[in-house]
Amino acid sequence: MDRDLREYFDQQMDAVIQALPEQVHRLLDDVTMYVEDHPSQEVMQRMRIRRRHQLCGLYTGIPLGSRSVEHSGVLSDAVHIYREGILSLAMDRHGRIDQEELRHQIRLTVLHELGHHHGMDEQDLHELGY
Repeated sequence: MDRDLREYFDQQMDAVIQALPEQVHRLLDDVTMYVEDHPSQEVMQRMRIRRRHQLCGLYTGIPLGSRSVEHSGVLSDAVHIYREGILSLAMDRHGRIDQEELRHQIRLTVLHELGHHHGMDEQDLHELGY
């Protein structure tokens, strides 16, 4: 991914994050967020994904409702945001990026992964529109 596109994405990501409600900002204080170009080969294999752009985000950790004292010492929760996946959803058929759609997809992905942090599964998130 070229540097200009990465910088553009990151600027849009910052704008989306700043526009999220304060409640979401508090959630982000508790979860590390990584923004990466694409998932690793290991993640793709584990998730059974064939193409890098098929994954927009990933939550890793133990959802809040599933935690117990037995989970002390485990790695902290993290949300991974993948630029290539989100950009692929925001491009038109000519390869141009629609800024509004890009911001929409970033917001959707961030909220979706935070939903997993709170114990929601794919069906729950789909019903909420995430």
